[in-house]
Amino acid sequence: MSGTSEPGAASGAADRARQDLFSRSALGIFRLNGQFMGVAEELARPAGLTAAWWQVLGAVLKEPLPVSGIARVMGITRQSVQRIADLLVERGLAEYVPNPAHRRAKLLRPTDEGLASVRRINPGHAAFADRLAETLGEAELAETVRVLERLIGAMETVTEAGAETSTHTGTEAVTRTGG
Repeated sequence: MSGTSEPGAASGAADRARQDLFSRSALGIFRLNGQFMGVAEELARPAGLTAAWWQVLGAVLKEPLPVSGIARVMGITRQSVQRIADLLVERGLAEYVPNPAHRRAKLLRPTDEGLASVRRINPGHAAFADRLAETLGEAELAETVRVLERLIGAMETVTEAGAETSTHTGTEAVTRTGG
């Protein structure tokens, strides 16, 4: 063969480069998630909360939501949120209230005690946010948030499209095989 590469070689290299970027992004996000969860545990502990409890309470500060809505906002399973929500209710930090849109899926909202717990986190939260902005830079922090929000949207689009494709492909396979 001469000094030219095969037509598929460039495509394969580009595919590997994209795969590497995806892997590096995922590993970075996993590491960042661990760092955020560690900071959240430290900030929440003096208020008598865990990071997970703070997350669930934080999801319903503006408006009550059903457990499935909290799970969607947080990107975790409904079962995980249900377990935490039940603990928050048991400890008097949240309560279930009727949902006018759905008789069986009650809404979770913080109690006064739950709101007070979250407020106790605010000074440490503000101090940490200040340190992070000073270290990274205000503009860079805002840009990071913008890029992360864009990545979240892209991942939602790709995973939804992938789920639709696999469901559609599965239906076609059953139809073709006479199943």
